[in-house]
Amino acid sequence: MKPAVFAPQAKRDLVEAVGWIARDNPAAALALRESVARAAHRLGEHPELGAERPALADPPVRFLVLAGFPYVLVYDAAPRPPLVLRVLHGARDLPEALREG
Repeated sequence: MKPAVFAPQAKRDLVEAVGWIARDNPAAALALRESVARAAHRLGEHPELGAERPALADPPVRFLVLAGFPYVLVYDAAPRPPLVLRVLHGARDLPEALREG
């Protein structure tokens, strides 16, 4: 199965997060990129892996927390392969971030 694909905003989110982390810890930035890539492959195989959060977004949008990182992949599980819409830090105001992008 093909890995999830990334919307332009999700790509920008990831570049921003990796750049911010890399200033202090390049190894952690690389680990975040690798974790996101692994998650994209898992979502390609198991699109229903993430949780629905109807208070934040209507299905088929789902949320997958990255293991070991405070980041969430927000993705549309309907297309094949799934479409990652955003890569957001969990401490952000998710409703506001979702309205922005």
